[in-house]
Amino acid sequence: MDIEKIFSLFYNNNKALLATVILHSECVARKALLCADKRGIDVDRTFVREAAMLHDIGVVRCNAPSIHCLGELPYICHGVAGREMLDNLGLHRHALVCERHTGSGLTVEDIIRQGLPLPHREMLPITTEEKLICYADKFFSKSGDLTEEKTLDKIISQMSAHGEDSLARFMQLHELFG
Repeated sequence: MDIEKIFSLFYNNNKALLATVILHSECVARKALLCADKRGIDVDRTFVREAAMLHDIGVVRCNAPSIHCLGELPYICHGVAGREMLDNLGLHRHALVCERHTGSGLTVEDIIRQGLPLPHREMLPITTEEKLICYADKFFSKSGDLTEEKTLDKIISQMSAHGEDSLARFMQLHELFG
């Protein structure tokens, strides 16, 4: 799979955002594979690498100027936007990672309760590979020092802000991969 070519279809004029997303995604891919190795978990390593590299492709359609996102959608929509982009390329399995990695995954109840501008459907990681990428993603930001790994305490604090259910889902991922 030619990751660079896929990004070039959508990021032609936004080199700053592309550099941010690529560096972030490389960190997530390394962390995901390291976690799998550390726990001796058998995963499709090629898929994990590809999907981790593409998991945030949808940010190009979102509005978050501080990280060079100059699109129109709210940032929370980047997973759904990424799913649509990759589905349109026939990359359905990769597309699901985009949609299911946000937070610790989102339930229909989360979406409704928080009034999120998202389709009312379950967006929880299901496969081991989806869960692994969702988990690894929490350790890296797309602002500040992109390569600095967040502490577990910082992630717990951030996840707590989104509710007990979100934190509990993250802690389940931590039990599997931490």
